Amino acid sequence: MKWIKQIKYKNVILTIFVFVIAYLLGGGAAVLADVYGKDILKPSEENWGLGFSKEGSPPTGNATPDEMKKYDAYYIGDVNKKVIYLTFDAGYENGYTPAILDALKKHNVKATFFIVGNYINTSPDLVKRMLNEGHNVGNHTYHHPNMSSMASLESFRKELEDLDTAYEACTGQKMIKYYRPPQGKYSESNLKMAQELGYKTFFWSLAYVDWYQDKQPTKEEAFKKLCGRIHPGAIVLLHSTSKTNSEILDELLTKWEEMGYTFGNLNDLVQQ
Repeated sequence: MKWIKQIKYKNVILTIFVFVIAYLLGGGAAVLADVYGKDILKPSEENWGLGFSKEGSPPTGNATPDEMKKYDAYYIGDVNKKVIYLTFDAGYENGYTPAILDALKKHNVKATFFIVGNYINTSPDLVKRMLNEGHNVGNHTYHHPNMSSMASLESFRKELEDLDTAYEACTGQKMIKYYRPPQGKYSESNLKMAQELGYKTFFWSLAYVDWYQDKQPTKEEAFKKLCGRIHPGAIVLLHSTSKTNSEILDELLTKWEEMGYTFGNLNDLVQQ
Protein backbone atom coordinates (compact mmCIF):
# COMPACT_ATOMS: atom_id res chain seq x y z
CA MET A 1 0.00 0.00 0.00
CA LYS A 2 2.98 2.27 0.57
CA TRP A 3 3.75 2.36 -3.15
CA ILE A 4 0.15 3.45 -3.93
CA LYS A 5 0.49 6.41 -1.58
CA GLN A 6 3.77 7.32 -3.25
CA ILE A 7 2.13 7.31 -6.69
CA LYS A 8 -0.76 9.50 -5.47
CA TYR A 9 1.72 11.87 -3.88
CA LYS A 10 3.74 12.06 -7.10
CA ASN A 11 0.55 12.75 -9.12
CA VAL A 12 -0.36 15.64 -6.84
CA ILE A 13 3.13 17.10 -7.11
CA LEU A 14 3.04 16.69 -10.90
CA THR A 15 -0.31 18.47 -11.15
CA ILE A 16 0.92 21.38 -9.05
CA PHE A 17 4.10 21.55 -11.12
CA VAL A 18 2.11 21.66 -14.39
CA PHE A 19 -0.13 24.39 -12.99
CA VAL A 20 2.76 26.60 -11.87
CA ILE A 21 4.79 26.22 -15.05
CA ALA A 22 1.74 26.81 -17.22
CA TYR A 23 0.89 30.07 -15.52
CA LEU A 24 4.47 31.24 -15.64
CA LEU A 25 4.29 30.74 -19.39
CA GLY A 26 0.91 32.48 -19.60
CA GLY A 27 -1.16 29.45 -20.60
CA GLY A 28 -2.38 27.92 -17.36
CA ALA A 29 -6.03 27.65 -18.25
CA ALA A 30 -5.30 26.09 -21.62
CA VAL A 31 -2.93 23.48 -20.15
CA LEU A 32 -5.33 22.50 -17.39
CA ALA A 33 -8.08 22.24 -19.97
CA ASP A 34 -5.96 19.68 -21.81
CA VAL A 35 -5.20 17.80 -18.60
CA TYR A 36 -8.77 17.64 -17.31
CA GLY A 37 -10.68 17.64 -20.57
CA LYS A 38 -12.49 20.95 -20.03
CA ASP A 39 -11.71 24.63 -19.50
CA ILE A 40 -12.16 24.64 -15.73
CA LEU A 41 -10.51 28.04 -15.33
CA LYS A 42 -12.42 29.90 -18.01
CA PRO A 43 -13.45 33.19 -16.37
CA SER A 44 -17.12 33.95 -15.85
CA GLU A 45 -16.50 37.59 -16.72
CA GLU A 46 -14.40 39.56 -19.14
CA ASN A 47 -13.21 43.13 -19.45
CA TRP A 48 -13.87 44.68 -22.82
CA GLY A 49 -10.53 45.10 -24.56
CA LEU A 50 -9.15 46.34 -27.87
CA GLY A 51 -6.04 45.77 -29.93
CA PHE A 52 -4.76 48.41 -32.37
CA SER A 53 -2.52 47.23 -35.20
CA LYS A 54 -1.84 50.65 -36.71
CA GLU A 55 -3.14 54.19 -36.46
CA GLY A 56 -6.26 54.96 -38.43
CA SER A 57 -7.28 51.31 -38.74
CA PRO A 58 -10.17 49.65 -36.91
CA PRO A 59 -9.09 47.72 -33.82
CA THR A 60 -9.87 44.14 -32.96
CA GLY A 61 -12.08 43.46 -29.95
CA ASN A 62 -12.63 40.51 -27.63
CA ALA A 63 -15.06 39.24 -30.24
CA THR A 64 -15.82 40.04 -33.86
CA PRO A 65 -18.67 42.38 -34.78
CA ASP A 66 -20.63 39.42 -36.16
CA GLU A 67 -20.16 37.43 -32.95
CA MET A 68 -21.36 40.38 -30.88
CA LYS A 69 -24.33 41.02 -33.12
CA LYS A 70 -25.76 37.60 -32.22
CA TYR A 71 -26.52 39.17 -28.83
CA ASP A 72 -27.63 42.55 -30.21
CA ALA A 73 -24.28 43.92 -29.05
CA TYR A 74 -22.05 46.40 -30.89
CA TYR A 75 -18.64 47.99 -30.59
CA ILE A 76 -18.03 49.33 -34.10
CA GLY A 77 -19.98 50.34 -37.17
CA ASP A 78 -19.29 49.94 -40.87
CA VAL A 79 -15.50 50.03 -41.24
CA ASN A 80 -15.87 51.14 -44.87
CA LYS A 81 -17.60 54.42 -43.97
CA LYS A 82 -15.95 57.39 -42.27
CA VAL A 83 -18.70 57.76 -39.70
CA ILE A 84 -18.16 58.33 -35.97
CA TYR A 85 -20.69 57.41 -33.27
CA LEU A 86 -20.01 59.60 -30.25
CA THR A 87 -20.96 58.37 -26.77
CA PHE A 88 -20.42 59.69 -23.25
CA ASP A 89 -20.51 57.85 -19.93
CA ALA A 90 -21.96 60.08 -17.21
CA GLY A 91 -21.56 58.72 -13.68
CA TYR A 92 -21.95 62.09 -11.99
CA GLU A 93 -21.96 65.78 -12.84
CA ASN A 94 -19.10 68.11 -12.00
CA GLY A 95 -19.79 71.09 -14.21
CA TYR A 96 -18.41 70.04 -17.60
CA THR A 97 -21.49 68.68 -19.37
CA PRO A 98 -22.95 72.08 -20.39
CA ALA A 99 -19.80 72.90 -22.40
CA ILE A 100 -19.92 69.44 -23.99
CA LEU A 101 -23.55 69.92 -24.96
CA ASP A 102 -22.73 73.37 -26.37
CA ALA A 103 -20.01 71.90 -28.61
CA LEU A 104 -22.28 69.11 -29.81
CA LYS A 105 -25.02 71.62 -30.62
CA LYS A 106 -22.59 73.85 -32.53
CA HIS A 107 -21.57 70.92 -34.76
CA ASN A 108 -25.07 69.42 -34.93
CA VAL A 109 -23.78 66.12 -33.53
CA LYS A 110 -26.26 63.80 -31.83
CA ALA A 111 -24.50 61.73 -29.19
CA THR A 112 -25.59 59.09 -26.71
CA PHE A 113 -25.15 59.71 -22.98
CA PHE A 114 -25.09 56.59 -20.81
CA ILE A 115 -26.18 57.72 -17.34
CA VAL A 116 -26.62 56.19 -13.87
CA GLY A 117 -29.18 56.74 -11.13
CA ASN A 118 -27.10 59.33 -9.33
CA TYR A 119 -27.02 61.49 -12.45
CA ILE A 120 -30.79 61.60 -12.73
CA ASN A 121 -31.14 62.42 -9.04
CA THR A 122 -28.59 65.25 -9.02
CA SER A 123 -28.83 66.68 -12.54
CA PRO A 124 -32.39 66.27 -13.87
CA ASP A 125 -32.20 69.51 -15.87
CA LEU A 126 -29.16 68.29 -17.79
CA VAL A 127 -30.88 64.97 -18.51
CA LYS A 128 -33.82 66.90 -19.93
CA ARG A 129 -31.48 69.09 -21.96
CA MET A 130 -29.81 66.01 -23.48
CA LEU A 131 -33.20 64.71 -24.52
CA ASN A 132 -34.51 68.06 -25.77
CA GLU A 133 -31.43 68.61 -27.95
CA GLY A 134 -31.89 65.29 -29.72
CA HIS A 135 -29.37 63.08 -27.93
CA ASN A 136 -30.02 59.51 -26.85
CA VAL A 137 -29.95 58.88 -23.11
CA GLY A 138 -28.95 55.27 -22.50
CA ASN A 139 -28.79 52.92 -19.54
CA HIS A 140 -25.52 52.62 -17.59
CA THR A 141 -27.39 50.88 -14.72
CA TYR A 142 -28.75 52.47 -11.55
CA HIS A 143 -25.82 51.78 -9.17
CA HIS A 144 -22.94 51.14 -11.64
CA PRO A 145 -22.09 47.66 -10.28
CA ASN A 146 -20.13 44.84 -11.86
CA MET A 147 -23.03 43.40 -13.83
CA SER A 148 -21.08 40.29 -14.81
CA SER A 149 -21.26 39.15 -11.17
CA MET A 150 -25.05 38.97 -11.33
CA ALA A 151 -26.15 35.41 -11.85
CA SER A 152 -29.91 35.89 -11.88
CA LEU A 153 -32.02 37.59 -14.51
CA GLU A 154 -34.04 39.31 -11.80
CA SER A 155 -31.08 41.09 -10.21
CA PHE A 156 -29.81 42.04 -13.67
CA ARG A 157 -33.25 43.31 -14.65
CA LYS A 158 -33.60 45.40 -11.49
CA GLU A 159 -30.43 47.41 -12.14
CA LEU A 160 -31.66 48.36 -15.58
CA GLU A 161 -35.35 48.83 -14.86
CA ASP A 162 -34.77 50.95 -11.73
CA LEU A 163 -32.94 53.42 -13.96
CA ASP A 164 -35.68 53.22 -16.59
CA THR A 165 -38.25 54.10 -13.93
CA ALA A 166 -36.22 57.05 -12.60
CA TYR A 167 -35.69 58.37 -16.12
CA GLU A 168 -39.39 58.19 -16.97
CA ALA A 169 -40.27 59.99 -13.73
CA CYS A 170 -37.74 62.71 -14.62
CA THR A 171 -38.57 63.22 -18.31
CA GLY A 172 -42.04 61.79 -18.79
CA GLN A 173 -40.65 59.55 -21.53
CA LYS A 174 -39.52 55.95 -21.67
CA MET A 175 -35.77 55.41 -21.85
CA ILE A 176 -34.37 53.98 -25.06
CA LYS A 177 -33.20 50.41 -24.52
CA TYR A 178 -29.49 51.01 -25.08
CA TYR A 179 -27.23 49.53 -22.41
CA ARG A 180 -23.53 49.99 -21.65
CA PRO A 181 -21.95 47.60 -19.09
CA PRO A 182 -20.24 49.50 -16.26
CA GLN A 183 -16.44 49.33 -16.52
CA GLY A 184 -16.86 47.24 -19.66
CA LYS A 185 -17.31 44.11 -17.54
CA TYR A 186 -19.51 41.50 -19.14
CA SER A 187 -20.15 37.81 -19.66
CA GLU A 188 -21.91 35.86 -22.34
CA SER A 189 -24.82 35.22 -19.98
CA ASN A 190 -25.09 39.00 -19.36
CA LEU A 191 -25.29 39.66 -23.07
CA LYS A 192 -28.06 37.08 -23.32
CA MET A 193 -29.90 38.63 -20.36
CA ALA A 194 -29.75 42.11 -21.88
CA GLN A 195 -30.99 40.74 -25.18
CA GLU A 196 -33.82 38.86 -23.49
CA LEU A 197 -34.89 42.11 -21.81
CA GLY A 198 -34.92 43.88 -25.16
CA TYR A 199 -31.70 45.90 -24.80
CA LYS A 200 -28.98 46.65 -27.33
CA THR A 201 -25.55 46.47 -25.68
CA PHE A 202 -22.88 48.98 -26.68
CA PHE A 203 -19.15 48.74 -26.06
CA TRP A 204 -16.66 50.96 -27.93
CA SER A 205 -13.81 50.88 -30.44
CA LEU A 206 -11.99 53.99 -29.21
CA ALA A 207 -11.48 55.41 -25.72
CA TYR A 208 -8.67 56.88 -23.67
CA VAL A 209 -7.89 57.42 -19.98
CA ASP A 210 -9.95 60.54 -19.31
CA TRP A 211 -11.74 59.69 -16.05
CA TYR A 212 -9.17 60.51 -13.33
CA GLN A 213 -10.10 63.91 -11.94
CA ASP A 214 -6.66 64.57 -10.45
CA LYS A 215 -4.78 63.32 -13.50
CA GLN A 216 -6.49 64.73 -16.54
CA PRO A 217 -4.76 64.24 -19.90
CA THR A 218 -3.29 67.29 -21.58
CA LYS A 219 -4.78 68.60 -24.80
CA GLU A 220 -1.81 67.17 -26.70
CA GLU A 221 -2.24 63.72 -25.14
CA ALA A 222 -5.94 63.72 -25.89
CA PHE A 223 -5.52 64.74 -29.53
CA LYS A 224 -2.76 62.19 -30.07
CA LYS A 225 -5.03 59.34 -28.98
CA LEU A 226 -8.36 60.57 -30.32
CA CYS A 227 -7.08 61.70 -33.73
CA GLY A 228 -4.33 59.14 -34.15
CA ARG A 229 -6.64 56.19 -33.47
CA ILE A 230 -9.87 57.43 -35.00
CA HIS A 231 -11.13 55.04 -37.66
CA PRO A 232 -14.15 54.41 -39.89
CA GLY A 233 -17.17 53.19 -37.95
CA ALA A 234 -15.73 54.19 -34.58
CA ILE A 235 -17.93 54.08 -31.51
CA VAL A 236 -16.06 56.59 -29.35
CA LEU A 237 -16.35 56.51 -25.56
CA LEU A 238 -15.62 59.74 -23.69
CA HIS A 239 -16.48 60.72 -20.12
CA SER A 240 -18.54 63.84 -19.52
CA THR A 241 -16.74 64.23 -16.18
CA SER A 242 -13.51 65.11 -18.00
CA LYS A 243 -12.35 68.74 -17.87
CA THR A 244 -10.09 68.08 -20.85
CA ASN A 245 -12.96 66.75 -22.93
CA SER A 246 -15.07 69.81 -22.20
CA GLU A 247 -12.21 72.11 -23.25
CA ILE A 248 -11.21 70.33 -26.48
CA LEU A 249 -14.49 68.95 -27.84
CA ASP A 250 -15.28 71.86 -30.17
CA GLU A 251 -11.78 71.75 -31.68
CA LEU A 252 -11.78 67.94 -31.72
CA LEU A 253 -15.04 67.76 -33.67
CA THR A 254 -13.65 70.31 -36.12
CA LYS A 255 -10.49 68.24 -36.56
CA TRP A 256 -12.43 65.05 -37.19
CA GLU A 257 -14.56 66.88 -39.76
CA GLU A 258 -11.40 68.12 -41.48
CA MET A 259 -10.24 64.49 -41.63
CA GLY A 260 -13.36 63.66 -43.66
CA TYR A 261 -15.52 62.16 -40.91
CA THR A 262 -19.22 62.66 -40.38
CA PHE A 263 -21.22 61.83 -37.27
CA GLY A 264 -23.88 59.18 -36.98
CA ASN A 265 -26.28 58.17 -34.26
CA LEU A 266 -26.49 54.76 -32.60
CA ASN A 267 -30.04 54.58 -33.97
CA ASP A 268 -28.52 54.44 -37.45
CA LEU A 269 -26.07 51.75 -36.38
CA VAL A 270 -28.66 49.27 -35.12
CA GLN A 271 -30.64 49.63 -38.33
CA GLN A 272 -27.74 48.58 -40.56
